[in-house]
Amino acid sequence: MARKQGSHSDITGPKVRDAALRLIAQHGYAAVSMRQIAAEVGVQAGALYNYIADKQSLLFELMQSHMDAVLGAVAAEDLGGDPVTALERFTRFHIQFHLPRRDQVFLSYMELRNLDPDNFAQIEAMRRQYEDTLETILKSGVASGAFAVTDTRVATLGLIALLTGITNWYDPNGRLDIDAVQEIYTELVRKAVAS
Repeated sequence: MARKQGSHSDITGPKVRDAALRLIAQHGYAAVSMRQIAAEVGVQAGALYNYIADKQSLLFELMQSHMDAVLGAVAAEDLGGDPVTALERFTRFHIQFHLPRRDQVFLSYMELRNLDPDNFAQIEAMRRQYEDTLETILKSGVASGAFAVTDTRVATLGLIALLTGITNWYDPNGRLDIDAVQEIYTELVRKAVAS
């Protein structure tokens, strides 16, 4: 179906994705209908299919976009230095990157189960790539004697869960600013793996 004259895919497409992200983060994937997304954007439900193939494709696109951003940002980050320094840099990066993206983080963790098997495998591979960044740091620290970690894979998953959990409770208007939270979490992470 051809797009109607005067339609702006570069404007409406992002509005569809933003509305879907917001609604799914608030109500959950299963509870959000295409009609709700369309109403939020201000278009007819059928018009959504000019911008997305279906609801599953939309969920996958939202998750893939988030993971692309994560992987691009961490690749550009300076995580060099000795393992302790690299771990501190990763910790600060993870907090700074994820905290302003609460809805994307929610989707990436809570709605993963709603992906079909092929989409799940692609997102899981991207997540593994990100996790490998931290695991490489931990393995380096174990090899140098800086870290005492029995299982680097389990430690990686545990530390990422710890760091990502900030998005559930942090209040920018609360008693701690982001710098203070980063200091506290850097110390927690360092002590969790210290030899």
